[in-house]
Amino acid sequence: MRYFDYLTNEQEQSLFFSPPISFDHTISKELLAYAVGAALYMPATRPTVAEDIVKLASSGLVTVIIDLEDAIGDGEVNAAEQSIVRHLAYLAAYAENEAGGERALPLLFIRVRNPEQLQQLIFQLGSLITMLTGFVFPKFSVENGVEYFEAIADYNSSRGYGAPVLYGMPILESAPIIFRESRVESLMSIKGLLGEYRDYVLNVRIGATDFSSLFGLRRSPDISIYDLTPIRDCMADIINIFGRMDEGYVISGPVWEYFANKGHRVLRPQLRQTPFEDTYGKNGRHLRNNYISSSMDGLIREVILDKENGIVGKTIIHPSHLRPVQALYTVMHEEYVDAMGIVESNDGSRGVFKSEYYNKMNEIKPHLNWAKRILLRSQIYGVLHEQQHFVGLLPENEYTHV
Repeated sequence: MRYFDYLTNEQEQSLFFSPPISFDHTISKELLAYAVGAALYMPATRPTVAEDIVKLASSGLVTVIIDLEDAIGDGEVNAAEQSIVRHLAYLAAYAENEAGGERALPLLFIRVRNPEQLQQLIFQLGSLITMLTGFVFPKFSVENGVEYFEAIADYNSSRGYGAPVLYGMPILESAPIIFRESRVESLMSIKGLLGEYRDYVLNVRIGATDFSSLFGLRRSPDISIYDLTPIRDCMADIINIFGRMDEGYVISGPVWEYFANKGHRVLRPQLRQTPFEDTYGKNGRHLRNNYISSSMDGLIREVILDKENGIVGKTIIHPSHLRPVQALYTVMHEEYVDAMGIVESNDGSRGVFKSEYYNKMNEIKPHLNWAKRILLRSQIYGVLHEQQHFVGLLPENEYTHV
């Protein structure tokens, strides 16, 4: 698969200086961690999960998390597990029939409830488990984390020849992590645990909805998660501990909950009009208004803040979120030129040089880690032409809702 593969050749050439690479779930873990990107949650009990995945794959869907936890009722667990088997069987048959086609299936994950369910599903799925990229572990802690990753490690050590690696993605969202008196100890203990299973940890995910619940909070569509101070402070510590370059963890940002704005706005819209009009002319104003009316300007602002804080990836709950989030992960030409210059100059011959854009100084040693991250992201999401903007990857018409 490939990001933005719904574009025509002409559209791709006009937008991209360097297009995204093709990949599947057998690519190196370093790149796969960046490729998870916008991960769409679907309740396992939804009857049309498999059909919706196939439909959305042609419109840009790259990552799916089929949910067995909060999205289903406690009395639906058995039915949901049976549905998982049916969904994967359908997708396996589809993939076999479409072998050699232009588009592959998205990266598939299952969010389980507990380690016991994980072990049961690994056994129950049989050969269908090769359809999965991995599992997502909610309310992750040292207490349940060993069982989760031991199950993953046991599977990987005994998987058949040619079978892809199965990964785990822990979600940090429990009380000991958000509460100040226990936070650092909890995070450091989790960091130590994940270090023992480093080869199988694909992303570290932040569950801000559960964090907010512990304080009786829920952000409005006008407000970023970074404006909720208890959540912001906890996220800062998570980034501090897991986002260090020598650790190499990719951190995924919290979910954006809104896909329509039915109330009255208090704050001004957060999208400038110029990029939309420069890209689409008069139609750009209509597109901008659509994004504002569906609270998408808040999502766009939050993804920008995620990126500025070193976060790549976001949990999403609606198909309309796919393209804006993915588009924002593309690399601007200026970023790419600076990053390439920094990496290529890392030979000790000089310490600083003027950007080709003549607007900044690039210091090789301080900016080297930033440059390496930019170049990793550029492979998965591509590099836009000098005059292009992420807005060019947004659909001119409203996204088809599923």
